[in-house]
Amino acid sequence: MLTILGFVMIATFLVLIMMKKMSPIAALVLIPALFCVFVGKGAHLGDYVLEGVGNLAPTAAMLMFAIVYFGVMIDVGLFDPIVRAILRFCKADPVRIVVGTALLAAIVSLDGDGSTTFMITVSAMYPLYKRLKMSLVVMTGVAATANGVMNTLPWGGPTARAATALKVDAADIFVPMIPALAMGLVAVFLLSYALGLRERKRLGMLSLDEVLEKETASETVLVGTGGGADGRTSLTKKTTGGAGSGTDADTADAADEDDGFQGLDPNRATLRPKLYWFNAGLTVLLLTAMIMEWLPIPVLFLLGAALALTVNFPHMPDQKARIAAHAENVLNVTGMVFAAAVFTGVLQGTGMVDSMAKWLVDAIPSGMGPHMGLVTGLLSLPLTYFMSNDGFYFGVLPVLAEAGQAHGVGTLEIARASIAGQALHMSSPLVPAVYVLVGMAKVEFGDHTKFTVKWAVLTSLVVLGSGILFGII
Repeated sequence: MLTILGFVMIATFLVLIMMKKMSPIAALVLIPALFCVFVGKGAHLGDYVLEGVGNLAPTAAMLMFAIVYFGVMIDVGLFDPIVRAILRFCKADPVRIVVGTALLAAIVSLDGDGSTTFMITVSAMYPLYKRLKMSLVVMTGVAATANGVMNTLPWGGPTARAATALKVDAADIFVPMIPALAMGLVAVFLLSYALGLRERKRLGMLSLDEVLEKETASETVLVGTGGGADGRTSLTKKTTGGAGSGTDADTADAADEDDGFQGLDPNRATLRPKLYWFNAGLTVLLLTAMIMEWLPIPVLFLLGAALALTVNFPHMPDQKARIAAHAENVLNVTGMVFAAAVFTGVLQGTGMVDSMAKWLVDAIPSGMGPHMGLVTGLLSLPLTYFMSNDGFYFGVLPVLAEAGQAHGVGTLEIARASIAGQALHMSSPLVPAVYVLVGMAKVEFGDHTKFTVKWAVLTSLVVLGSGILFGII
């Protein structure tokens, strides 16, 4: 019964948010609360919620101060050169913009933190997508999938968890998987190219040559903002294809009107050009400290945000103004995290997760024993999507590894297969970082899910198939 209720609860949540019948926060809170009563453990709901909140509180704190930190860095102009460089590469061509999104997300993912990746990627790319009226779900889908592939880095989390759970070396899991993961990245770039072509067909070829020339001469224009009295160069459109009939790629924002978005204003009052190298050094130091694990990540971002605010905005009114400017993002993201704590708390506390995992493992036919690597890889897709990485790697993976050993399948092979589903995992409603992505991009979580899941599944299958083809799994 717990197994059935667990699957029904997850399905109900996904259907309601994708059909936009409930907001994600409301669904994350009310649906598990209702199912907790169905299970007959309504009296323990408070305990489950508090336990879930306690487990996710460090994550919420990290996201809160990370948003403030990177928001300040955006305000003071740290990422303006990145925007200019991407603009020169993209030249307002939708194909280049989408591929550039995937490339930027993959590079920034080297720090091992999804929230940081999404903050930097969205802050750099959002002006281009918004001003050119490109689909924002394309941006979120490509960024999430690229980050999912890169999330398998030894310091990213899943590989370390697999190594810990199975008592093997993380390098022995990751290094042999590099060719398969490289194929996953290739799949992401091919997907980006295809989605860019679709956007180009829908929008036509756009030209920013005049803007680029003006920027090279004055180094002031970051993003074309339309013609007008201010003298800024407008975007020109050269139609090379029909508008298209529209697909799920643009359902989230095809009808979205241009709300006067101005991109990164090159003359904004918050710029601190004299402190550029201080801010760059502080950011590099912060990311290094994260990778080297000098301090817990929430503590690092708390210290970083406090230092960034103090140095860049020494006057109290300015500090309050910067905090207020980013308060909406902070509230949206941390609110979603604490709402997700209700969902995960009920799943764990009622025993639904354990029951679902046991059912899936028991459902594996005995004849599939010699192919437990393939089975583990396939199971990693739904299981890491519907439960946390901790639940999968510490609860389910040891059982799969034991079953594999009984049929002569090595522990390392099982461990490598277990990280194949990470491209899909990064769009799971149980991953706090995805709320940073959709929140900053102003995309509905349901729209992101509908668009991204199929491409993320395909990318994960490419990684798994490549691992099998190359004899890694």
